Amino acid sequence: MRAVVCEAFGGPEVLAVRDMADPPPPGAGELQVRLLARGVQYVDVLMLAGTYQFRPEPPFIPGGEAAGEVLAVGAGVGGYAVGDRVMTRHSPGSFCTMATVKASVCAPVPAALTLEEASVFRGAYSTAYHALLQKGRMQPGEWVLIHGAAGGIGIAAIQIAKLFGGRVIATASTEEKRAACLAEGADHAIDYRGGFRDQVKALTGGKGADVVYDPIGAAVFDESMRCINWGARLLILGFLGGAPALAKTNHLLIKGAEAVGVRIGGLSEFQPAVAAANMRALMELAADGKFKPRISHRFALENAAAAVQAIIDRKVIGKAVLVG
Repeated sequence: MRAVVCEAFGGPEVLAVRDMADPPPPGAGELQVRLLARGVQYVDVLMLAGTYQFRPEPPFIPGGEAAGEVLAVGAGVGGYAVGDRVMTRHSPGSFCTMATVKASVCAPVPAALTLEEASVFRGAYSTAYHALLQKGRMQPGEWVLIHGAAGGIGIAAIQIAKLFGGRVIATASTEEKRAACLAEGADHAIDYRGGFRDQVKALTGGKGADVVYDPIGAAVFDESMRCINWGARLLILGFLGGAPALAKTNHLLIKGAEAVGVRIGGLSEFQPAVAAANMRALMELAADGKFKPRISHRFALENAAAAVQAIIDRKVIGKAVLVG
């Protein structure tokens, strides 16, 4: 098989394309899958740099999710046949052409999704679903402030918030990205650079946001604290802004608000039944055409370094995919 290998910690330059031995045939409870599309995300940037919370030592194959076709079915696996389209989860290991994985981390691809769309579906939509509906307890009619809204988990959050009755204010840095947010259903899309507090207050009739979806952190979190409604829930998804924020507990007290951490890997680890139920619900909604991942960039597998660089340069709107 062909694989993209991280040979040392660093940037995209540490990636090399290698010919490797095929993975072993599937054992009990496993599937062997020909991978045809793979999602690329900011987690991959952090993992290459050795700064992610899970730190595999080089050499390793990056990539957390993919989609393809079943090549072989291991003993005891029901519901799958050779040729079936499946989406897979890896920890890591998806930047390659073949993989043998546990059937429990696979899911059939809904007919409404292409393999490319399926390869970027699970991480983004399971994160947004869990964050907004379970951690954030979003209710119909509430104002949802989504930061990093043109990113992969941002687009998913817009679609999920709107489907379940939220009113969405999306923040993004360029006109192109804001236009994409509006096209995905956001009620408003604003430029957060130079400050967004007054804009959010004006759009919500002075009340502020009920739910804040924040993968940015740093100064963005600080300003979000100044434009929340009574009883708001601030969802902490990451620190793309460079550093964790220091939540001002006096603001939380005065507003009766909550700052809530969201880590989808933790949900899978500590509440696997909830994670599985969430995925079943998401698969049904995707099958009904309710969700459609937005893919702005496609690269050949051999050009994985260029895909990672596009993520670093913030050129991607929605998701980037490696194909072939």
